[in-house]
Amino acid sequence: MSAQREDAVDAIIDQWAAVRPDLDTRAMEVFGRIYRLSRTMGDRAEKAYAPYGISRGEFDVLATLRRAGEPYTLSPRRLSSTLMLTTGGMTGRLDKLERAALLRRSPDPHDRRGLQVTLTEKGLTVIDEAVGAGLAAQTQALSTLDDEQADQLADLLRELLAGTQGSQQH
Repeated sequence: MSAQREDAVDAIIDQWAAVRPDLDTRAMEVFGRIYRLSRTMGDRAEKAYAPYGISRGEFDVLATLRRAGEPYTLSPRRLSSTLMLTTGGMTGRLDKLERAALLRRSPDPHDRRGLQVTLTEKGLTVIDEAVGAGLAAQTQALSTLDDEQADQLADLLRELLAGTQGSQQH
């Protein structure tokens, strides 16, 4: 263990070491902390987005449309695939966001059977403010690291993510 302060994951690792000293718990140390960090930051994101009347899932829809660039329009199918949601899950989010006047659905001019989803001006304002609030919460959490540590962590997590995604294809 490093000279850093102990956390809840260290306590779990110590317990395993006492009852199963034969186990290599390094992966548990890493992924236990990633899981706890993800939950904590997810909760902080929810709090950051709440003043804008949106949840994390709704933020994801609005942010995907915003990142698409002008005219901030995608098909529901493209949104679903980008967000890895079922069409049913997407429909519920779109319904709520449309009722809040943050987006609108309209016929696709290139496919008379299709729809397109477009950010409204209100939706554009909300997502621009909400992304700032979410980034502020993330930046505050990351401020416990210096720039070099944050860059190193981002690089290490990128490598770990690439390695785990590659192993799923076997």
